[in-house]
Amino acid sequence: MSPTGRPAGKSGSAAPASSPHIIAIANQKGGVGKTTTAINLATALAVLGYRVLLIDLDPQGNASTGLGIDYANRRAGSYALMAEDRTVNDLACDTQIPSLSLIPSDNELAGAEIELVDMERREYRLAEVLSPAEAPLAYDFILIDCPPSLGLLTLNALVAAQSVLVPLQCEFFALEGVSQLIRTIERVRRAFNLTLRLQGLVLTMFDRRNNLSELVAADARSFFGDQVFETVIPRNIRISEAQSHGKPAHLYDPKSSGAQAYDRLAEELVMRTRADPPRAARS
Repeated sequence: MSPTGRPAGKSGSAAPASSPHIIAIANQKGGVGKTTTAINLATALAVLGYRVLLIDLDPQGNASTGLGIDYANRRAGSYALMAEDRTVNDLACDTQIPSLSLIPSDNELAGAEIELVDMERREYRLAEVLSPAEAPLAYDFILIDCPPSLGLLTLNALVAAQSVLVPLQCEFFALEGVSQLIRTIERVRRAFNLTLRLQGLVLTMFDRRNNLSELVAADARSFFGDQVFETVIPRNIRISEAQSHGKPAHLYDPKSSGAQAYDRLAEELVMRTRADPPRAARS
């Protein structure tokens, strides 16, 4: 549901000829800016004119809260999408950003890891609902905010996605665990999803006053090369303030360094994915 309880609005244009680009935003380490990136990247893509769906697959539900839907006002969401055979169109809701829809984390999602174990084709529950047989979903991008773990929820996101975007915090031990995640991506690719690839790493919480940030960034670029996005997300208090107000940074303070960095990241992502023009430009 939207902050007003309305279902997501639909444009009058026909569905796009191509399927949406599905990106899982994942890192098994918490506190790296994963949800912040999901909220603000989705917003920036929508501001560019793309139709975007953000799926909050984290039981903590911070992406939903950060887009103005508090815990008490949530109804059916990502749990219903995976476990109750509900459709995206049933569950997607409006946000404060035109062209950005959300499937929120609902109250039952915390128990989904256990329930999924006994479900048929448990690894494909999300992939099947995001790849309907009748027609592609009417979005240009679908972003999935994964929980900070490598359990069945994240596995479902990786099986459903075409690529994985990894936020990497510019702090000590940041690179530890990324190699594990990349190995997991490769295992999922071989076993479940041959099209899955690493979209890239995004350096977050970068502080130019801190030599450690520069060292982590240099190490990441030395090891991963051009898989690291050129755009760097700075440590910015306005981003944190925005989330506490249930808004993306672009709405809270569009001139802040954080909001502008996510705008640049969205532009770079579009270039890297060779995305079609925004849906509005094709209608």
